Amino acid sequence: MKEYFDNMISGIEKSFIGNRDGVSPRKKYALEILKLGRRLYSGENPVAWCGIAAPFEILNAMGITSCFVEFIGATLASNGVVGAFLEESEEKGFGTDGCSYHRAVMGAMHRGIVPEPDVLIGTTAPCSGGLAVLENLSRHFTKEFFILHIPQNDSEKNVKFLADQIKGMIEFIEKKTGKKLDMDKLKESIIRSNETRAVMDEVYAMAEKVPSPAGGRDLGNFGIVLPLFFGTSTGLEIACAYRDEFRARIEKGKSGVSGEKIRILWIQNRIQFKNPVIKILEDDFGAAIVVDELNDITWSAIDENDPFTGLARRSISIPFNGTIETRIAHLQKLCRDYRVDGAINPCNWGCRQGAGARGLIDEGLRSIGVPVLNLNVDCVDSRNFSEGQLRTRIEAFLEMTGGKRQAAD
Repeated sequence: MKEYFDNMISGIEKSFIGNRDGVSPRKKYALEILKLGRRLYSGENPVAWCGIAAPFEILNAMGITSCFVEFIGATLASNGVVGAFLEESEEKGFGTDGCSYHRAVMGAMHRGIVPEPDVLIGTTAPCSGGLAVLENLSRHFTKEFFILHIPQNDSEKNVKFLADQIKGMIEFIEKKTGKKLDMDKLKESIIRSNETRAVMDEVYAMAEKVPSPAGGRDLGNFGIVLPLFFGTSTGLEIACAYRDEFRARIEKGKSGVSGEKIRILWIQNRIQFKNPVIKILEDDFGAAIVVDELNDITWSAIDENDPFTGLARRSISIPFNGTIETRIAHLQKLCRDYRVDGAINPCNWGCRQGAGARGLIDEGLRSIGVPVLNLNVDCVDSRNFSEGQLRTRIEAFLEMTGGKRQAAD
């Protein structure tokens, strides 16, 4: 895996040389993700495998290379080798009806390509599957793991409950790694995180414009991956690169999708392996994915003098946490803010949260006039992918959505 990351990093860096048109923010973003992957396998710093809702500012302030476990499944899918690891997990007895992100991690673990963690930090949100993966890693590596129990609402009692757990997490990390948290470094991390948050807010506000400066690939999975860099100068630089690029596009009257005709909300996460969805949307229909479900600021700036309270509130605010009614209300808000014409929901096989909520999400968005295309697709396992069937369903949906927009116009 380290060799894979080295080769990919080398390829992207070479593409920067002599590039007179400048480096796209998406390439900068991809490069930093690859560098994070390389650090996980370098052995240079302690490694933490975490749940998605972990407070990465703290880990970054402590000099710990950290990532959520789903990163491995997505990486294996994107480079086209995930099948062998899914087969490995199946041979070891993991059911095929489980989430393929998590099954891929289990296969990679048994193949010996998951870096041994120094600490494991589980989070009860967004799903129990990720927590189960960390439990399996804990057993495999004979490592104790810490669980952050994230409440479903932000009452003062619940916020204090989670803030106290975060303090306990720090003590756990210090004990396992021998690294002490410097509170001055944490303050600096929180300040940078707030700066990144503010720039992200600008980026999202610009993406709302009609036509949008955002292309279908620009901000894919942005809101779920960039938090890995919260508290670092890298995270701020990535956000600023997007802000500056979007601002330049708007000033030049350039949209992310030329001749934008249809605006799409993408629900949950993207399909990780190579697929023609973006090409179909943009080239054939002028359809732009203007917003992903998690591309939103749902938390207030964090007080650097009381970081644990603010970090707790942010974890609770994640749209995947809480009730389905809260999630649907958030999706409805995005539909209105971005003036979308339709939504696409890749109901990832084995994802109880994604596939299980499809009917309620469909009903909730249709109630405000936004049709939803539910795709029965495995976002990681390309072996289950039928391009022809997918193309037919997308084309039918976009023809209907485009016709609906013309009628409204």
